[in-house]
Amino acid sequence: MGFQNPSQEKIYQYLEDAKVIAVVGLSDKPEKTSYQIADILKSYGYKLYGVNPKLAGQTINEILVVDELTAIPETIDIVDIFRRSEFLPSVAKEFLKTDAKVFWAQLGLSSEEAAKILQDQGRNDIVMDRCVKIELNKKA
Repeated sequence: MGFQNPSQEKIYQYLEDAKVIAVVGLSDKPEKTSYQIADILKSYGYKLYGVNPKLAGQTINEILVVDELTAIPETIDIVDIFRRSEFLPSVAKEFLKTDAKVFWAQLGLSSEEAAKILQDQGRNDIVMDRCVKIELNKKA
């Protein structure tokens, strides 16, 4: 049996409980989805960090960008990932080096391997192939 997302209620709970969100693959280009979703998350009052080694040290749309998840100086509630599916296992391995709570791969992204890496370490708060913006809009 393959990976299954948590219930809709659990997904809403993740979004309600979250205060800090790391946007992995944040772009500095306003036309990119990661930039647009980060902007929407900001409007909901979440504290955001961008994760992008090419842009580390910069501030994009008032969001501090770091080179990796482990450089974020506080507990991450949701790691919102905008990297292609083949990169999800490496993001999962980095996720495990933090005390982040929820691994969330955006719409169109999923990886059985990443899910297994996380689940093998007892980390079961995983959402894949779902958009935080759509989920927030459904919840509203």
